Amino acid sequence: MMENEAAEAPDRIARMLSANRSSVDALARRIRGSRLRMLMTCARGSSDHAATYAQYLAQIHLGLPAVSLPPSIASVYEAGMDLTEVLFLVISQSGQSPDLVAGAKWAARRGATVVAMVNVEQSPVAEAAHVVLPLHAGPEISVAATKSFLASLAASAQLVSAVLDDAAFSRAVAAIPQDLGKAAGLDWSAAIPSLAAGGSVFAVGRGQGLAAVAEMALKLKETSAMHAEAVSSAEIMHGPLGLLQERFPVLVVGQNDATLESVKKIVDVLRGAGADVFPAFEGASGEGVLPVVPGMHPATAPLAAVQSFYRMASDLSLTRGLDPDKPQHLKKVTETR
Repeated sequence: MMENEAAEAPDRIARMLSANRSSVDALARRIRGSRLRMLMTCARGSSDHAATYAQYLAQIHLGLPAVSLPPSIASVYEAGMDLTEVLFLVISQSGQSPDLVAGAKWAARRGATVVAMVNVEQSPVAEAAHVVLPLHAGPEISVAATKSFLASLAASAQLVSAVLDDAAFSRAVAAIPQDLGKAAGLDWSAAIPSLAAGGSVFAVGRGQGLAAVAEMALKLKETSAMHAEAVSSAEIMHGPLGLLQERFPVLVVGQNDATLESVKKIVDVLRGAGADVFPAFEGASGEGVLPVVPGMHPATAPLAAVQSFYRMASDLSLTRGLDPDKPQHLKKVTETR
């Protein structure tokens, strides 16, 4: 189911981009006409990685400060905070987690404009929001979220491109379904033997791609019971490098923006330390290179990398004798408070 649901992402996202266009344009006009001072996100799990992606887009392309709200600030501490002129973005597949519902209501009471990106349109999180942008991913049965995660990223990219009103960015967003279709056919199986043999793995990226490697690390934990850590290429020298042993597997994801040179350099460092490095970016060379969709906009390239990864992650789980659809101890809807 995981692989099949992930394969649905291109068509589902095409549907979402079309269905949400008028709502996104209206919200973009509202944002451009306001004196917005901050984006604040609230999410858990895979959705929190999607929120990280939204934060990077807002800061890089809109020049808008962005922060992640720890849900307990609202659900447990009920902290006093002035959120006027703040866009409060809640991302949730199910829209049911009590702490996210509490966060949306808390933000609304404190003056924020609350936007919910949810796959279940009739849900408590959606009911608490001022604006709902449905993900239109359709039913997702596998515990490991795939198409809903990619739809969350695409929804954030669509909103930012509408606010930015940039032709190149808008074309890149419109091309996401086609690019994901290409990415779904790319073969990342070269990484499976090394990953299957190891108990730990690093997923390394930076900037707009950091959310992608965070999602990869989480999925490796969920579906292959591996100790997986997402690390910024700027942080790996500050301690994580000390964990490397001979043949330690490392996925390195990059996009063609200002971070790419530093990502390329860290590949050389990791290889020099004896790691099994699997670079996934344009211009990568040497052993272990994983194919990527060429020529993508750096803001949307991370989506394609995740799409290719999902197929490999499902196969890896099966190789390790596990069921990627039913991870041990986990369930589809996690209700934290």
